[in-house]
Amino acid sequence: MVTRMVDLRSDTVTKPSKAMRAAMASAEVDDDVLGYDPTAFRLETEMARIMGKEAALYVPSGTMGNLISVLVHCDIRGSEVILGDNSHIHIYENGGISTIGGVHPRTVKNNKDGSMDIDLIEAAIRDPRMEICYPTTRLICLENTHANSGGKCLPVDYIDKVGELAKKHGLKLHIDGARIFNASVALGVPVHKLVQAADSVSVCLSKGLGAPVGSVIVGSKVFIAKAKILRKTLGGGMRQVGILCAAALVAVQENVSKLEGDHKNAKTFAEGLNKIKGLKVDVASVETNIVYFDITEGAKYHIPRTMQKCGRTWHTFDARELIQSNGLGQ
Repeated sequence: MVTRMVDLRSDTVTKPSKAMRAAMASAEVDDDVLGYDPTAFRLETEMARIMGKEAALYVPSGTMGNLISVLVHCDIRGSEVILGDNSHIHIYENGGISTIGGVHPRTVKNNKDGSMDIDLIEAAIRDPRMEICYPTTRLICLENTHANSGGKCLPVDYIDKVGELAKKHGLKLHIDGARIFNASVALGVPVHKLVQAADSVSVCLSKGLGAPVGSVIVGSKVFIAKAKILRKTLGGGMRQVGILCAAALVAVQENVSKLEGDHKNAKTFAEGLNKIKGLKVDVASVETNIVYFDITEGAKYHIPRTMQKCGRTWHTFDARELIQSNGLGQ
């Protein structure tokens, strides 16, 4: 029997397709720091159109995209951002909003579906009359899909309510949309409707969409003009970046339609794992392309090593042996 390794570590370990490599090889390029790279311009124009925003900016990573967005909205040191206690920005981005931007995080408990209670968000907003003691709240951040909640999707009505709350208090709303296309496909909602309440959105192109590098942030023309300056400050201004943007264009044009298949495969995988004695999966919770499972107490699987990654213990084992021995590869 032929054994084929399927790498399920993350949707970040994709490889560029032949179409992407061909597009990169023939990409028309110029100096993007000076604003002249035509392929970067095409990608940014297309992403702004898809997301229903005025403008867009290509950045090297989602972490940088989120950092830039927070710093544009919180341009006075000592500002405060409200965000989930289990959010990617708060946990996995090296505390960049604080160490680099001087922005204070005020966390609200994430629910199992990745949302935060509206009442708790409002209660976390600082009273501006007490600015002599408190930092000034300027921003709310959401994450969609919510990775640490298992790829859960935040629906339009919830996001719109948070947007209304932000406007009520004169705040901005940023969405960490690293997997926003996954949410759009799973919910059956056009992506621009999912982000219509947001002042800015970061969108990762190198996860499920499969581009080799990069993210895009979208927002108003004024927001993007400020973001471009911060991108240069942070070392993210690249020259002939059209080579990378060409692959990203292919990803956006060809791979969004494939995400539904990813979601179906994830559900099938979860159902299969749940049939294996010693493993436990909440199958009903699998909405998109992320599957979490537990190794139950007393399970006899040999776990050769553990490693600390992103603040949690990941168990690594021979997935091929696990799948073959339990009939999942048939």
